Amino acid sequence: MPFKPASRVAAFTTSVFTEITQLAIQHNAVDLSTGFPDSDGPDEIKEACVAAIRAGRNQYALSQGERALRQAVAAHVQRFYGQEVDPETEVTVTNGAAEAMHSIMDGLLDPGDEVIIFEPFYEVFPPNVSMAGGVPRYVPLRPPGWSFDPAELAAAFNERTRAILVNSPHNPSGKVFSSAELEAIAGLCRQWDVIAIADEVYEHLVYDGRRHNRLASLPGMAERTLTVSSLSKTFSFTGWRIGWVVGPADLNRAVRLAHQFVLDCSATPMQYGAARALELDDEYYTALAADYQRKRDYLAAALSDAGLVVSIPASAFFIMAGIAPLGFDDDFAFCKYLASEIGVAAIPPSAFYSETNKSMGKGYARFAFCKTMDLLEQASERLAKLR
Repeated sequence: MPFKPASRVAAFTTSVFTEITQLAIQHNAVDLSTGFPDSDGPDEIKEACVAAIRAGRNQYALSQGERALRQAVAAHVQRFYGQEVDPETEVTVTNGAAEAMHSIMDGLLDPGDEVIIFEPFYEVFPPNVSMAGGVPRYVPLRPPGWSFDPAELAAAFNERTRAILVNSPHNPSGKVFSSAELEAIAGLCRQWDVIAIADEVYEHLVYDGRRHNRLASLPGMAERTLTVSSLSKTFSFTGWRIGWVVGPADLNRAVRLAHQFVLDCSATPMQYGAARALELDDEYYTALAADYQRKRDYLAAALSDAGLVVSIPASAFFIMAGIAPLGFDDDFAFCKYLASEIGVAAIPPSAFYSETNKSMGKGYARFAFCKTMDLLEQASERLAKLR
């Protein structure tokens, strides 16, 4: 008789990314499902990592992160947002943003604590809450503008609310939360004495002259906000698994208490590469956003020409395209057809919704444009068959 998994994970299913990646391999599809670049970041970042290896920085790092990286994170926050943080007590290095989320939930939630999550969400958010004994409470972002109902959000707060998770710039919609929306969230956090967890991994990938506004910069929020970012999206080294958490010392201490037993520490040489990455000049960030904006526009045109309904995302790596004009009302059925018959892989976004609101995602497919132009051109040729 086979052993059963623990109850905390028994309800989980295989990640949609695993399922679609296997489908892409099976059908030799152009893979626009995965949210990572298919080329490396700058050579000087690699060289800094190699130099650290050669200098003998190959043993365990400090659990909270090498001082050089924590100082670089603090300098980066000051440089772009004018926020003063203490690298000794207010920055924690993690094994990517995903582990940061896991350790935040483990460090801050007691059984029964509620965490408000906007949906669609990045798929690790609800499991992280559940494994820590917390209860996810969902508030939908409604297309086409991906806005929330202020009254619906206010109704989600109660005496059991421990935290709200705000992902802006947003995956998968590409939404950048407006100043008014952030103010509404901040006001409710202050009213209910709630912690804000700000996932800002796409902080530098904002297009068309828009600005990313940091939740922690609003009045009364620095002392109650943990901001998460990483090396992966901005610098194209997703496999290095380097992320960081910035926030007040008391909240960071809770994260560190969990992190030390979840992972102990992140890879030492990669931390020195990450420190070098954060020192790159402003031209790097400007050029990066311009390059992704060009790729966004190219893929958006290809999807529109193929008959999908396209709204242009303001940020991040993804286009949420409507599939109804092609005769589909089920995102999983469409993505399976797309991979097997057209040769392009995309993600069915209903996987990023709670059971109650899955219908909101069934009319879409999520396409990633963080790829080489050569790959996007191949995808465009194949997508033309949809016409």
